[in-house]
Amino acid sequence: MLQILFLAVVQGIAEFLPISSSGHLVVLGALTGKLSESPTLEIILHAGTLGSILVIYWRRILDLLFSDRRVIGMLIVGTIPAVIVGLTIKKNFEWLMRSPLLAGSMLIVTGIFLVLLGRLKPRDGEYQKMSLLAAFGVGCFQAFAILPGISRSGSTILGARLLGVKNEDSVTFSFLLAIPAICGAVVLELKDFIEARQLSAAMQADSADVAFSPTALAIGAVVSFLVGIIALKWLIGWSRLDRLHWFAWWCIPAGVVAIAVSLGGVVSP
Repeated sequence: MLQILFLAVVQGIAEFLPISSSGHLVVLGALTGKLSESPTLEIILHAGTLGSILVIYWRRILDLLFSDRRVIGMLIVGTIPAVIVGLTIKKNFEWLMRSPLLAGSMLIVTGIFLVLLGRLKPRDGEYQKMSLLAAFGVGCFQAFAILPGISRSGSTILGARLLGVKNEDSVTFSFLLAIPAICGAVVLELKDFIEARQLSAAMQADSADVAFSPTALAIGAVVSFLVGIIALKWLIGWSRLDRLHWFAWWCIPAGVVAIAVSLGGVVSP
């Protein structure tokens, strides 16, 4: 239970702050065991953070349905790169997603992205007025963030800012774009979970997944949900103050430590 609570807090914080939840979970999983690689737990924690987005942006989501329907098309176009890259990596290079060495390297890249973000001049564009090509461009930044250690929020916010979108609107579009991305991740994790259960049943063996009680899973979901709300509000506030580049001071040292630990043989690279 303590490990589940710890991972739920990490997921809730790192899913929204520009420090990469996947990178942290890969490194922590290598250091503390395989609990963070459980499909069951990944589904639950992702569902909790998805709920955080729905709570914070429910008005924007209603606008998509009734007044900003053009944005739905932008979200679809922006999701295409992540679908292509995600399925390709999952089919051919899934081992990359569990590499602490890669995660540490990409955390440093995320830090560089954040430094660059802090040096950009203010923009004044609105996300509702983005072109489909611009939405696709932001989607390419999101696709890059599939690699562990690349922050999805940091990467997409940087992409939107480079394309002329102002601070608050770049954050809003980033997390509207996260909704289909997280839903897709949950679907893939659910598919893996079902296949693993079917395989273990066919072989009459124990599932490779960790068995959790419903209570433990529910607590994990609630914790990731509540922590996610706090982290998302923190991100929105710091974006308005143009402070997101401050997180580079965490990402770069964390990446260096992860690389050193991996190359030092403490964990498998």
